[in-house]
Amino acid sequence: MSQYPADIYTEPEPSTDTLGHLGPLSGMAGIWTGARGLDVNPKADGPEKQAFIETMELQPIDAQTNGPQLFYGLRYHTQIFKPNDPETFHDQVGYWLWEPATGTLIQTLTIPRGQTAMAVGKTTADATTFTLEAVRGSLTNGISSNPFLEHAFRTERYTITVTKHPDGTWSYEQTTVLVTPDRSEPFDHTDRNTLKKVGEPTLNPTAVAALKQSQ
Repeated sequence: MSQYPADIYTEPEPSTDTLGHLGPLSGMAGIWTGARGLDVNPKADGPEKQAFIETMELQPIDAQTNGPQLFYGLRYHTQIFKPNDPETFHDQVGYWLWEPATGTLIQTLTIPRGQTAMAVGKTTADATTFTLEAVRGSLTNGISSNPFLEHAFRTERYTITVTKHPDGTWSYEQTTVLVTPDRSEPFDHTDRNTLKKVGEPTLNPTAVAALKQSQ
């Protein structure tokens, strides 16, 4: 028996208030910065530890539907720099999506080195910590890389755990499992940081329209 309804076309009427329907993503909208990030990545002579500074912007989007399926979410952009170095160390864009009906969280990510992924997890609306995972070869939470990365730094798995803290900050820990030709075992490329809010989000377009209509 299918887990999906027979009617795959009829769309629900979503709320215009994305910020009020983000479930476990609540409190994450806005502009954030973190100055104590740590990246551990593979080099020819062994693992390299690199401190980093990060700015992340997460803005609410209008609700999204796939027929009866309904998502609320945030569009994000993160930029990472080494201390005292103006060159971008890492750039990433994507979406965080919450499906209230199923308790599903999705993170999509794209980086300008020719790689994209979609990580998926399950949690509750009031969760303060949650984990998502993408797996190479999966058709529903997979990883796609350009030919060189697939050869030299093949990503087998990506996992991210987010924790929201009582003081209003939130942190993440992520592990990217890499297979390289010069190592007999996979390498766990890790990143972590704690982010502090420095700016408020901009309302999604339908929320702005609803606010104007009520005035």
